[in-house]
Amino acid sequence: MKRRSFMTTVAGAAAASCQLSSFRSLLGEGMDMLDVHSYTEMRRYAQLKNCRVAYVQQGGGPTALFLHGFPLNGFQWCGVIPSLAPHRCCIAPDFMSLGYTETAETQEITPETQGEMLAEFLDVLKIKAVDIVANDSGGEVAQIFVAHYPTRVRTLLLSNCDVDTNSPPASFAPLLAAAKKALLADGFSRLLADRASARSERGLGPFYANPEDLTDEAIDYYFSPLVSSPLRKKQLNDFAASFENNPLVAIEPELRKCPAPARILWGTADTTFDVKWADWLDNTLPHSRGVRRLKGAKLFFPEEMPDVVAEEAMKLWSV
Repeated sequence: MKRRSFMTTVAGAAAASCQLSSFRSLLGEGMDMLDVHSYTEMRRYAQLKNCRVAYVQQGGGPTALFLHGFPLNGFQWCGVIPSLAPHRCCIAPDFMSLGYTETAETQEITPETQGEMLAEFLDVLKIKAVDIVANDSGGEVAQIFVAHYPTRVRTLLLSNCDVDTNSPPASFAPLLAAAKKALLADGFSRLLADRASARSERGLGPFYANPEDLTDEAIDYYFSPLVSSPLRKKQLNDFAASFENNPLVAIEPELRKCPAPARILWGTADTTFDVKWADWLDNTLPHSRGVRRLKGAKLFFPEEMPDVVAEEAMKLWSV
């Protein structure tokens, strides 16, 4: 069922308003976001062959897997998880080279191997299938995962991310150049030492609608593990450099056969991923439930607008 069919089922202002109220009632108004301390207390680890995956788990029932963007970690979902935990077992892992996941020096780290890691991670946790919620480079990994493991994905909720030929996006070029010179991690060290700069146009500022809301604790939680050792710095540089090789064009045929119902959320003020790529996903994924455009939202809006993500997840899961 494509966008027109989906919109027909929720058409009518009165019906839509009633449905929205119903979903908000299910989610619970005013549920608290997890702060850094609470999130750290919840962190646990899963031992895989070549890495020890850090992740947070909350709730029960079918599993929802939350995939974060670059250079963030699972804390990106600190506002979404508490809202959805009454309805799903919410699991947010940190990717290799990002966050608090510990990866062997010999392990290659690319978007493709991140997908392989997720499959092994789910095997270790004895989880057969998941509802995926993903953003930014996590959306790229999500597409790779569903292409290679289609039966393991029940639903797919994608927000601003790499799509088809727009991977890496043009704005990533300076980061890619620094990573190839093994200098990117040093840049994060400087941002960690100057949190005001981390919130500015030189840091995460362009990717948030309200970067001033980023707390010192959140910046520390995001950046500290990236530069915690020479190995971690090398792995960060290597992973960022791997984005030069685009794996998405080759999997288009698999995406066109994706059996999972999908929904796309897209911030229209994002300068990294144009909204036309949301339409590409909508037209390519055969069971897409359409695109919701979020006016004024930027790349990392799932952290700033967790209620919207939770609302759309509940709608998708109810189909």
